[in-house]
Amino acid sequence: MVLHQPDLGPSQVTLTGVSFGHRQVAEADHWILALDPAPSLACTHLVQTPFPHVAISVTSSRSYETADDLQEGADAAATGKFGRAVIFPGSADLTGRLTVAELLERTAIDRVEVLGSGVADDDAVVDTRDFVRPQYRGGDLVLVTMPAAGGVLVPFETRDPTPCCADHK
Repeated sequence: MVLHQPDLGPSQVTLTGVSFGHRQVAEADHWILALDPAPSLACTHLVQTPFPHVAISVTSSRSYETADDLQEGADAAATGKFGRAVIFPGSADLTGRLTVAELLERTAIDRVEVLGSGVADDDAVVDTRDFVRPQYRGGDLVLVTMPAAGGVLVPFETRDPTPCCADHK
């Protein structure tokens, strides 16, 4: 159960770890995207305590409470070095097709990489597919992409991934 606390005020933006025991990243994304007002930064974190689940870190002027039995997971999210960014500065403007240079200029993303090929060229076109989930790596926010039809790059993570072994009987 989430308890929404009063605004702390714009000068009191804090990082909070929160956990509701989400089993899927899509569930955590849904919770994050429903926050009003939207936080300045919100990331998902795969944590192992007290059981494997998705916890969330939120940078906001609001605070959120976690049930005692999930507090260890929430703490892990708040102190973790890695996270999958759902909301980040500029994320709302990542729609349609942009060059890598435009994407870097408009957002907090530090680097765009092509899976297995290194850093993407500034003039490469990224078709965002209106779903961009970069990850923090070594303190940098990195968007991993892959080549797609038409000579564009697309984010490696898709909105609706095919479940593993979906075509096996």
